[in-house]
Amino acid sequence: MSSVKNVLIVGGGIGGLSAGIALQQAGIQAEIIEYQPEYKVYGVGIIQPSNALRALDQIGVADQCLEEGYAFNTFHMCASNGHRFTTASTLPLGRFPGNNGIPRNRLHHILLEAARLKGIHIRMGTTVTHIDNQSDAAHVTFSDNTSGSYDLVIGADGLHSKVRSLIFGDQIKSQYTGQSVWRFTTERPAEVDNGFMIFGKKSKAGLVPMTKNSMYLLCVTAEGDRPKISEDQMVSKLKEHLSEYTTPLVTDIINRIQDPKDIVYRPLEWLLLPDPWYQNRVVIIGDAAHATLPQLGQGASLAIEDAVVLAEELQKEGAVSEVLSAFMERRFDRCKMIVNVSKTIGEWEQMEWKGTPVPDANIGALMGRTLANMMAPI
Repeated sequence: MSSVKNVLIVGGGIGGLSAGIALQQAGIQAEIIEYQPEYKVYGVGIIQPSNALRALDQIGVADQCLEEGYAFNTFHMCASNGHRFTTASTLPLGRFPGNNGIPRNRLHHILLEAARLKGIHIRMGTTVTHIDNQSDAAHVTFSDNTSGSYDLVIGADGLHSKVRSLIFGDQIKSQYTGQSVWRFTTERPAEVDNGFMIFGKKSKAGLVPMTKNSMYLLCVTAEGDRPKISEDQMVSKLKEHLSEYTTPLVTDIINRIQDPKDIVYRPLEWLLLPDPWYQNRVVIIGDAAHATLPQLGQGASLAIEDAVVLAEELQKEGAVSEVLSAFMERRFDRCKMIVNVSKTIGEWEQMEWKGTPVPDANIGALMGRTLANMMAPI
């Protein structure tokens, strides 16, 4: 095993909690700090492709996710009037279905409880203010004026990572794509027993089952250079986007959208930290290293995979620099592929909505090839 015995994880989201569980399983002491004073999970639902379930199984929580979510293999592709023109099936991976929809707060609860059962110490309302990153240890100063020394610090603190900024500077910034996504949780009708992607002329809508009784509506739109939407505009703006759809699958939901607090809206940004994602005794994972668009549903999957692979590598003999180099070799090209393909799909969609589609652009074929590649071992 490497010389890493105690690890600080900055960020208590999906990637950070997964890393803590994976490290603790490997016999490496993990501590998590989270900037938020209490957990208020942002978002509505999440798609767990089979490769995410495979990684979650390695930290012992895949079966609980399947029990509390909704498994499905197929996305029906439809015109705005509901006409189905094709079906895209995601192949199961071993014993796992192609996809599992689950409420984001349920996934977070599952990971949090697993972390606590492993005895991981989680400090809320705390972040890092300084890291003295030496070759043999990282000496950390916290926002509560305490300090500590660690064999390794993992930055799992999201798109606007403080750890990334402290180690790599502020020159690496996320880029807005021109698209935004709206999400709304509602009751699941019986006919939504698989996923649906519904294509309009200026947007695309999706329906994703999450539990036996619930699903979420998503709507990807082009908001141009003005992605900020005030709360008092949320309901009317989303309904305006959805007005181009005539299928009852969408129109039956529109009248349920009444309270802006029920809408989760997010401008879509991407980021890819160049190789390597580490320096001395600090390494960056998840959205802090490779934030991607949701076009392939792989953002959280990549963060969970990062956590599992890093824990595997840290169990091997070798200098820390060699271990982290091996981690990069397993992760960089895979994550880069998802970031770049998702970005390309978003660009093609926006050109289509403007009436200037890219010749020979085949989104379905590109998605199929890319997701097939994700079935390879991590």
